[in-house]
Amino acid sequence: MLKSGDKIAIVCCSNGQKRAYAEKIKYLEQTLQDIGLQPVFSDYMYEKESVFCGTAQERANALMDFYKDDEIKAIFDISGGDVANGLLPYLDYDMIAKSEKMFWGYSDLTTIINAIYAKTGKASVLYQIRNLIYDDREKQIADFQNAVMQNGNELFQPNYKFIQKSSMRGTVVGGNIRCFLKLAGTEYMPNLEGKILLLESFGGTVAKIETYLCQLQQMGAFDKVAGILLGTFTEMEQENCLPTAETLVKRIVGKDVPIAVTREIGHGTNSKAILIGRELCLEDR
Repeated sequence: MLKSGDKIAIVCCSNGQKRAYAEKIKYLEQTLQDIGLQPVFSDYMYEKESVFCGTAQERANALMDFYKDDEIKAIFDISGGDVANGLLPYLDYDMIAKSEKMFWGYSDLTTIINAIYAKTGKASVLYQIRNLIYDDREKQIADFQNAVMQNGNELFQPNYKFIQKSSMRGTVVGGNIRCFLKLAGTEYMPNLEGKILLLESFGGTVAKIETYLCQLQQMGAFDKVAGILLGTFTEMEQENCLPTAETLVKRIVGKDVPIAVTREIGHGTNSKAILIGRELCLEDR
């Protein structure tokens, strides 16, 4: 819960923002102020060298500085891309575990969100706060305010339907499938036993999604999980790819794993939030 006047941190742990986005970030700042929050921006926001707004250690230190600052009540990452996993060795997980602050991010921040859960047991939010300034901004602002300042649930209640079996219960892990797989073989990969595995994607058509799913299969993921929740697969859907992501998943995981799908988690501007590292119960309705 946040209250009017609270300070929140805005960070870029993955690719730095392009200078051309400065006006949009200013618009986000104004939107947050209108809600009643005080955004405080990291010193590492914009591209300096290639996609980097700072070294991995500099970006990690900037993130940890916000965890240390008692005036900061929550941390929101507005980046995405490729390089967030570089921060993982430099984060102070003991400090994160003791903190009451929630970390929010999406896409490539799947790496940090799942590492936080794996190393601390703490939940984080898969959600992009820039949704507050995009096409669905009015609905997003209303749901965001309801969730973070009024203890409401609308932002965290995506519509879904089952395409295999009719219920699942477990702690949610996962997120962007490509980025989640960066954790494979590392100490930052969550234990998948009994979990609900959330999978979504921005880029990638049939061949890439197939390879990601095969890697998960070969890791034994689908033998361990309690269910799979599929979000949107943006490029596949834009290209009207066949077979669909849902079909690929059903082929690879077999008939015994519950599978549900939602159009409201992923990279769309209408996307809702989901807590990674928190138990979720889904039932056919």
